Amino acid sequence: MPANPVFLALIAPLLALLGTMPGTACAQDNYPVRPIRVLIPFPPGGAADLIGRTIGEKLSAQMHQPVVMDNRPGAGGALATDLLAKAEPDGYTLMVGMAGPIAISPSLNKHLTYNVERDLMPVTRVAEVLNVMVVNAGNGVTSVKDFIAWAKQRPGDVRFGSSGPGQPDHLAGEFFSRLTGVEMTHVPYKGGAPALVDLVSGQIQLTFSTYIVAQPHLKSGRLRALAVITPERQPLVPELPTVAESVPGFGLNNWNGIFAPARVPKNVVQRLFVEINRALQAPDLKQRQNGAGIEVVGSASVDDFRRFVRSDAARWGKIIKDARIEIE
Repeated sequence: MPANPVFLALIAPLLALLGTMPGTACAQDNYPVRPIRVLIPFPPGGAADLIGRTIGEKLSAQMHQPVVMDNRPGAGGALATDLLAKAEPDGYTLMVGMAGPIAISPSLNKHLTYNVERDLMPVTRVAEVLNVMVVNAGNGVTSVKDFIAWAKQRPGDVRFGSSGPGQPDHLAGEFFSRLTGVEMTHVPYKGGAPALVDLVSGQIQLTFSTYIVAQPHLKSGRLRALAVITPERQPLVPELPTVAESVPGFGLNNWNGIFAPARVPKNVVQRLFVEINRALQAPDLKQRQNGAGIEVVGSASVDDFRRFVRSDAARWGKIIKDARIEIE
């Protein structure tokens, strides 16, 4: 996918500045001088894992230090986010953050052990993750309208799985239920992959899975993707319609970004911003992520990403309030 020329123009001065620094090191403290740990809030094999690993490989080569992934699934991403919030603010602990624990959970869970504004430092957005509405291929459902009719014939018997309470796939299911009148029971998992295993076996009937996790099951023919959950059709899967084409008003996005603990020195945050956005321009990184239904994106600046996170949290908060979505 070609790089966004506006985005490249914005970060070009920063890239040029970094290139003039001896050994590409930050003059103030020569960061980094030891391995960097990147927390992944979900198990290996998912979108966040692929995003973290592909970026980590590039950062390791660029910054001449190991970049180690640390998968910490649990509580819909809140476990890893709490670990990040409590980590030493020195730039050696980062996290692949996403909408769920960052922009959604604060409106759903009043007992979070972290505060996004107080405890986290947004560094840069890195990806938009494609989510698809997925059903078991054996049930005869081939479209969103088919599923609605099929599900309404089974009131109380339809279960949808998610990667955890407060995740975009959970909110998508709740939003879909309220817009269509389909009665569904939410079944949370510790990641998208376990939910799809139960979808294949028939324990649940629906997920709004990330494309990367669903892809092997889709290719095998065991599961069927009915639509994308984004407001517009996606060039990465042009054959799929949007849910909104059958359910007016439906449309959600799922993003990932790199976060650090609050109070990380500004020069370290800026170094990370420049290096990560440089990594995102690598053709092989884009190819690997695009193949998994992930669109590579970046932020114009650290402040731009901070504003994006605040705006997205407000948008999800409105969806939650309007749909009267609650989690226990």
